[in-house]
Amino acid sequence: MERGRSKGPQHRTVTALAQALTLGDSDREELIELAREGRLRVHWTPPADLCELPRSVDDFTGRAAELAWTKEFVRAGASPGVAGVGVISGSAGLGKTTFAVRAAHVLRPRFPDGVFFLDLFGMSQRPLAAADALLLLLRALGVADQRIPHDTPGRASMYRSLLWDRRVLVVLDNAASEEQVRPLLPGGGEGRALVTSRRLLAGLEGVRRLRLGPLPQREAVELLTGILGDRSAPDGGSTLIELTRPCGGLPLALRIVGNRLVSRPGWSAADFVIRLADEERRLDQLRAGDLEVAVAFGLSYEQLADSARRVFRRLALVPGWDFDAALAAVLGESSIGDAWDALDELVDLGLLQDSTSGRYRFHDLVRLFARDRLQEEDTAAERDAITVTMTSWLLRTATTAGRWFEPAYGRPDRPEADPAGLSSLEDAEHWLRVNAENWLGALRYAASSGDDSLVLDCAESMHWFSDRWMHGPHWREVFTLGAEAAAALGDLAQQATQLNYLAWVHSVPPDNPDAILRYAAEALDLATRSGARTQIAWAYEYAGRALAPLRRFDEAVVSISRAAEMFKADGDADAYCQCLQNLACCFRDDGRIEEALERFREACDLASDEGSGMTPSIATLSRPHTLVRIGECLRLLGRGDEAIAALTEGISLMERLQLSHAMYAGALESLAAVFADHDRVEESRTAYARAAEVFEAIGDTEASHRCRDLAAAAR
Repeated sequence: MERGRSKGPQHRTVTALAQALTLGDSDREELIELAREGRLRVHWTPPADLCELPRSVDDFTGRAAELAWTKEFVRAGASPGVAGVGVISGSAGLGKTTFAVRAAHVLRPRFPDGVFFLDLFGMSQRPLAAADALLLLLRALGVADQRIPHDTPGRASMYRSLLWDRRVLVVLDNAASEEQVRPLLPGGGEGRALVTSRRLLAGLEGVRRLRLGPLPQREAVELLTGILGDRSAPDGGSTLIELTRPCGGLPLALRIVGNRLVSRPGWSAADFVIRLADEERRLDQLRAGDLEVAVAFGLSYEQLADSARRVFRRLALVPGWDFDAALAAVLGESSIGDAWDALDELVDLGLLQDSTSGRYRFHDLVRLFARDRLQEEDTAAERDAITVTMTSWLLRTATTAGRWFEPAYGRPDRPEADPAGLSSLEDAEHWLRVNAENWLGALRYAASSGDDSLVLDCAESMHWFSDRWMHGPHWREVFTLGAEAAAALGDLAQQATQLNYLAWVHSVPPDNPDAILRYAAEALDLATRSGARTQIAWAYEYAGRALAPLRRFDEAVVSISRAAEMFKADGDADAYCQCLQNLACCFRDDGRIEEALERFREACDLASDEGSGMTPSIATLSRPHTLVRIGECLRLLGRGDEAIAALTEGISLMERLQLSHAMYAGALESLAAVFADHDRVEESRTAYARAAEVFEAIGDTEASHRCRDLAAAAR
């Protein structure tokens, strides 16, 4: 408060003071409420008796679609049975009041009997009572004080009767609740009302609703340009774009940035970009006179129950961009039901954004505000403790989810407590994908904290799942952290395992043969020293896989054959089948197509034989891969009809398994080429176009362009 950074004492400070003064319960509660009211008092100004509409800002920008909505709302309201009430909701700083005032000025010609504005002070601890609001509105409508009823129902009845045959628009700004605003709504007839509120006011029936969101970047730049006027030209458009980004499309933040620059001629926009780049100080920079982003958010925060405040603050610790109720329950140390209630309250006040998928996220500036509240109201020990709890939960859940993809998962000897209640492989895959940034952030935190066992367990559990999401961008980091954790634990065998996984990461197209050879050599050394026979075999397999693209085919065949012999001797049919496929690829790339076809068919027969000893799930994945390779070999041998049959069957199996990756795209491209060979033009064009889509989805732009060009060239 002394530094001018706050308008009143923080809740934590007041609580500590009450404890030091040994106040009784009632006195303690009174002190806390008075302190909270003090923070809000600066925002209270008595409304004008005549409810005059405020001026509209000259540099109002954008919101064309929303303004069109208000015009349609007025037109539609003239129809029987259609509501004459529009509710405009949205979080703090989105410019609801500015928008409503602008809309009212635009609509004024449609309301010759008057346009009135009334601030209901919904964010105050003492919102304007409905009876007092009705008194002000009735006076504005020309009713003498002696004629105004003393009770709320009587005032509401008179108010509705006056609006019935008058073409009047009433803007009810900053509504606190349905209870406050219901008596102020027209009951029909000619009168209309626009209500703004941070809350959704979901209990209001028969109203039309508009939810304001952040401004698109183009409109944000236009708004900032309008505020800056002549100041915007020297800095150039690119600098203005950089200025708008930290504001996240929030009109209040943009207004503050523009006002600060205009009021300080010695500042440059480029210097202010640097200031805003510092997240630790960003909210401090977003302050100009009595405009302050943090205060706007704080008014909403003060409305929350203590449990919702705690969840709100702690959600700032989430590593990723979004989260669900299960994670909110962990952070709030509550039941899932209580977490839903807290999240609903936060969404209702615009402090969180929700989605149809059941996930929530912060606006970037609201996240910074939540982080500031966490720093102010929770001790370092409390923050550390809840971070450890969250990290542990995320990694235990991720580890359990990853193990759903292991061949042995679900057997009687693999019981596992599931912290997130995942009940199927589909649940596990969905959780891992949508929470990737969260569990990866937890993995980083655990690694930096030296919790090596937790890191290694999680990294190891991802091996089989990574095959299903091979183009995920984070596997290099996951297995690098796993290798470092194994090294810290002195576990050479596990370190070799993680290094082999890294060799696999670099074999995913576009592959990096040199990196594969480097990791495979390190893994071979560690596996040999620790006697980890399986990892020795895998190191040979990965080395051979890297040698083939370097056209060192003889060395590749020797290395992969050595791995195949070891896997076969150990009874590992899964790995043996993979070696057969890689051997076949070597033969194919060396022009030995008949030998390649023979090996691919041997691998396909192995995957199709229920008595082969292969894990069913791995056999299911291997069969479409081998069928595609068989089709490609048959094409090279000029056996087109057989090639089409094999490729079509392999692609069909991949689609059934939802395997949309590089091999699927390559299979579509191969099928398109065979169709083209046989002048089946339309089928070729369709297959090339689909291949282009898949290549684009996995980030292979070059292959996508190639297939699009081939599709366009098909005649």
